[in-house]
Order: sequence, then structure tokens, then C-alpha cells
Amino acid sequence: MITGADFMKEGDIVEVVSDASTETVLFAEMPIKTQLKITYTEPGVKGDTATNTLKPATVETGATVRVPLFIDTDEVIEVDTRDGSYQGRVR
Repeated sequence: MITGADFMKEGDIVEVVSDASTETVLFAEMPIKTQLKITYTEPGVKGDTATNTLKPATVETGATVRVPLFIDTDEVIEVDTRDGSYQGRVR
């Protein structure tokens, strides 16, 4: 019922719409972007920013995100929760 639930971590705020008469949840929506820490990815390649090659990275929620080659484990990235795409590195 929640788009982007793979990227939800404890403490995230989710907008919920419910039917007031029956208290049934109709749908829930996560924020469009979230910041997640990478728990595992293959070692980064310094200086490799010219190509658009991506590699898989596992984030703290267990989801897999495709990230540029220069991203390394323990970095924090911004992810679009609608499609799971990498948006940028958080400094």
C-alpha cells in the first residue's frame, strides 16, 4: 500500500489517508526523497566520474540501489522513493 516501502526506515514520516467512518487506511505515501546509508557495495574507484556506469549498492533498509562507481560503503546517498533511483551523495 506504500510506494517506496523498501526505502522506509524507523522514524520516517509517512502521509496516510484513511476513511474516517471505518478507520480503514486507503493509501499511504512516503516522502519523494530520502537519505540512506550504504551498508555494502564493491570498493569505489576514485576519479571515475566521467562515465555513467552504475553498480549495485545495499542500503540500510536492505534495498538495492544502482549507484555510480565512485560511491563507497558507509556513504550517505539520496534516493528517489518513487523509482529507487540514486539522486546524489549527501555530504
